[in-house]
Amino acid sequence: MNIKISTAQFENKSGNKEYNLSVIEKLAGQAASQGSHVIAFHECSITGYTFARNLSREQLLDIAEPIPDGESIKRLQQIAKQYDITILAGLFEKDENNRLFKAYVCVDKTGLKAKYRKLHPFINPNLTPGNEYCVFEIHGWKCGILICYDNNIVENVRATKLLGADIIFMPHVTMCTPSTRPGAGFVDPKLWENREKDPISLRLEFNGMKGRDWLMKWLPARAYDNGVYVVFSNPVGMDDDQLKNGCSMIVDPFGDIVAECRSFNDSFESAVIIPEKLVQAGGYRYIKARRPDLYKDILGREHSAEQKVVWMHDQPDK
Repeated sequence: MNIKISTAQFENKSGNKEYNLSVIEKLAGQAASQGSHVIAFHECSITGYTFARNLSREQLLDIAEPIPDGESIKRLQQIAKQYDITILAGLFEKDENNRLFKAYVCVDKTGLKAKYRKLHPFINPNLTPGNEYCVFEIHGWKCGILICYDNNIVENVRATKLLGADIIFMPHVTMCTPSTRPGAGFVDPKLWENREKDPISLRLEFNGMKGRDWLMKWLPARAYDNGVYVVFSNPVGMDDDQLKNGCSMIVDPFGDIVAECRSFNDSFESAVIIPEKLVQAGGYRYIKARRPDLYKDILGREHSAEQKVVWMHDQPDK
């Protein structure tokens, strides 16, 4: 069956879960009133993200919550039940042994439907990497989650698809950060402060190689190559001292953008997801044509994985 999904963006406040959940409630209610079955928010949308690079382990433990018993998950369930909408959002998690994770959850009116832990966290050295993929069901659709940098390792996207996902939620806090690639860098926060008087200068920065142009190099390819719908969510505005450009979007299995947030305000855009595209798109044929006998030993070859930790200074594209 068809399903209507919204992808959202907003300017979160660092460490202010009450405020961030209030925005999540506002946008979820608006999306539900427009017929959406699902709304997805960005990485660490409940807690804030970039400020965590400066937190001690004790400070991270203070802001992290157990899942599903933490107050934020209970609040998400209340919102989901009130508006009859499925909500996906992110936060820092602590387990019974006080291990810390970057988590993303799916909650509906019945409670927690799925929890995923980021495989490649690097914003803070006290975070523990997750060690498993996540595939679950929303209204009859098989869905997966990959957080930010996880999506830049192409094997993660293919593995999630091979496990059955036809929709992959890709929450991010990305773009507008330094990198070795040409054209990358921060966007001056003064442009954000002056966005009403001079929106053009800000939009040029957001759309250029610091932002959307870089995203277009790879995000549609993940959807196209794997024949999946991609739900990309990203904050807009200041995240701690770094400016983010939003561009939350939904990409169909043809690699075409079917919905995109272009506002500087807290907002969402929606698309109706239809099953026919899954078998019409090239990725459907490519996956069936695979020859894993040729490369299973190559792809599974052991190597020393490098987890580049750069949370205090220049951050890689995620």
